[in-house]
Amino acid sequence: MTPVQESSSSRWIDISVPLRTGLVHWPGDPEPTFERISEIEHGAEVNVTFCKMTAHTGTHMDAPCHFIAGAACIDTFPLEAGIGPARVVTVPSDCKAVGRRELQAAGVERGDRILLKTRNSEAQWHTQDFKTDFVGVNASGAQYLAEREARMIGVDYLSVGLFEGDGAETHRTLMSAGIWIVEGLDLSKIEDGEYDLVCLPLRIAGSDGSPARAALRARGNRATNA
Repeated sequence: MTPVQESSSSRWIDISVPLRTGLVHWPGDPEPTFERISEIEHGAEVNVTFCKMTAHTGTHMDAPCHFIAGAACIDTFPLEAGIGPARVVTVPSDCKAVGRRELQAAGVERGDRILLKTRNSEAQWHTQDFKTDFVGVNASGAQYLAEREARMIGVDYLSVGLFEGDGAETHRTLMSAGIWIVEGLDLSKIEDGEYDLVCLPLRIAGSDGSPARAALRARGNRATNA
């Protein structure tokens, strides 16, 4: 019997970054550390790794309570919000902030999951030191997403909002509108287009966020550059 060959367009592509000691992190947060505290090669029966990091390390999701007191925590995340169709939209490399104009051009519809690929991806952000001039969504862009009733917004840096200016407003606008946020994606090998998305956070009780694993599978005949 001839084995079925999987086409490139049906492969799942991991768009989460590897967690490792020293990974770039938000200024003021403790440096992520992953340490083997039990090792078979040193006589232990099992290998055990101790993980020290914030809930907003690497590829992660924000819960509404991250910016809104008394709002929902990450353990309330509805699984269906992170599983389903998604669209990757490339932003011009000279764009410093994604606003209403850029998102209008993308044609956001109700229930859309939009993943923004910016010059952050070109720079392989997760291998670099922290950059304060990363591209994010400004308050006008967040308001447009809220008006269009998007389901999820994903970005290729550690924050959906800008480092300086209206970053907090961007978060609050999105969260108040029920839009889930995934940050720290690696879209460097992903083309524009329609995909199936799986993006799920850990179920950490009462947490304002969680690391997440995210993967895309091209829909139709569109493939990635991987």
